[in-house]
Amino acid sequence: MGQKSAIAITLALLCSAASAGGAPWYKWKNRADGSIVCTQIAPGEGWFIFRGPFQESQCQPATPQ
Repeated sequence: MGQKSAIAITLALLCSAASAGGAPWYKWKNRADGSIVCTQIAPGEGWFIFRGPFQESQCQPATPQ
């Protein structure tokens, strides 16, 4: 593979990664004590998705503009 081909492939990959959206946020509820957290990934064993997905870290519904 030539250097120009490698550069073209690298640029294409970078452009596609730059246009990707962020991961959604969810409210997770603990099965043991009922506590709730807002995070993009599961906090661990014993948690389940309670609400979501949300667009930001406050886990609030989007407000109409």
